[in-house]
Amino acid sequence: MPERLLLARHAQAVWNVEGRLHGQRDSSLTAEGIVQASAIGDRLVPFGVQTVFSSPLGRALRTAVMIADRLGAELIEVPELTELDLGEMAVLTRAEIEERFPGAREARAENRYGWAFPGGESYAQARGRARAALSSCGWEAHGLALIVTHEMIGRMLRAELRGLNPAEALALRHPLGAVFEIEGRAERLV
Repeated sequence: MPERLLLARHAQAVWNVEGRLHGQRDSSLTAEGIVQASAIGDRLVPFGVQTVFSSPLGRALRTAVMIADRLGAELIEVPELTELDLGEMAVLTRAEIEERFPGAREARAENRYGWAFPGGESYAQARGRARAALSSCGWEAHGLALIVTHEMIGRMLRAELRGLNPAEALALRHPLGAVFEIEGRAERLV
């Protein structure tokens, strides 16, 4: 695994504004999202990023393409960086989930790390995928790398990099368009 890297969450997409859960489904970047992606690229110029790794999902990939173009960096898609599979809950709002899956919120609260979305996966399952993604990125990176991905799988990436337990990992937040520099067990917002 890389000892130091940058980790970005994709820029704002349509369903983020609508309050819909994406999971492995996709919606386009908004006009604000395009501004965010451009700003990330500008902000990262001084870092000398040479390789940008991205989830293949459109919202992350579009963000990554804009950043890589701005930085003159190589872009590599990594399938394991795809967001958690939310199964039957993907594309729904929280209110729609409450209506269609009564009691799911309570069941999830009892074991958020091990609870799998109906027809999807759990954080515990996704953590193995995060580990595999970091290994791939470590082998293919040239110089400082940037990973562009999603909030939920991003928690598992940060947990792997920083050696966090499940509760610590699930407490992490990653706003749209935010970038963390992670080195060893420390991280800072850039």
